[in-house]
Amino acid sequence: MGHNHSHDHGHTHSANKKALFISFLLISSFMILEVIGGFVTNSLALLSDAGHMLSDAVALGMSLLAFKLGEKASDQDKTYGYKRFEILAAFLNGIALIAISFYILWESINRFIDPPDVASTGMLIIATIGFIVNVLVAWILMKGDTSENLNLRSAFLHVLGDLLGSIGAIIAALLIMFVGWNYADPIASSIVAVLVLISGIRVTKDSFHVLMEGTPSNIDLEEVKKMLTGLEGVHSIHDVHIWNITSDFPAFTCHLVVKKGCDRDQLLQLANQKLHDQFDLSHTTIQMECDTSEIKYQENNCN
Repeated sequence: MGHNHSHDHGHTHSANKKALFISFLLISSFMILEVIGGFVTNSLALLSDAGHMLSDAVALGMSLLAFKLGEKASDQDKTYGYKRFEILAAFLNGIALIAISFYILWESINRFIDPPDVASTGMLIIATIGFIVNVLVAWILMKGDTSENLNLRSAFLHVLGDLLGSIGAIIAALLIMFVGWNYADPIASSIVAVLVLISGIRVTKDSFHVLMEGTPSNIDLEEVKKMLTGLEGVHSIHDVHIWNITSDFPAFTCHLVVKKGCDRDQLLQLANQKLHDQFDLSHTTIQMECDTSEIKYQENNCN
């Protein structure tokens, strides 16, 4: 049996954590201002954006907690450590986004029926500040590893939804200010709700796939099998499993049926090297087995 494991994402992990912490402080501070502003100006667009910002603050806080727990060493009880908490955090964030989007849509429908007066000047000022804050936070998070890390990507999608929400609130405030069209407020909040819903469904689906130990989307299982069975000395392969411990930590196990007389140590080394180079699989466990067909053939010949 062979085992190969290497960690090379320590620096990225620290950068992600720092990006999340700064973003959390900025979002939390502005969220309080936006909640107050939403009530004072009577703007649903601002309050819906504040609701989304609250989910952002929770998302970023949970993501930070996930990174912190992920640093805990593995023990007798949790042999992989606490890294999967990141995926759980991303899943809960996705559910929160979906719930918030439905709430905003419900409130928007009520405002279409009876559009209230909105203090457009105050709404415009707060929405503009929100836009600046969200651009800054999105830029900070983009410097992290949003392509590979699902937890960070879920937080980034929250902020991206907020950014669009701020743009919607600015446009709605301008329409109310210059045209006196109060329907702009529920329309803007409805658009935000739909965008929030789309990103929520995406994050929930991706994190659910990881929690169900699905094959990573960037790895073709058939290609892996083809590569391994093509190695000299390999008769066949079975019990192949590829899954993600967390978003940037794939794991692989398989049973290789090898031909008699092959150098198992050399084969194991070659298999691990090719898995790493071709499929970026570092955490690999390979069980070597004898080719039973050869043993049966030898037994028959002896008889």
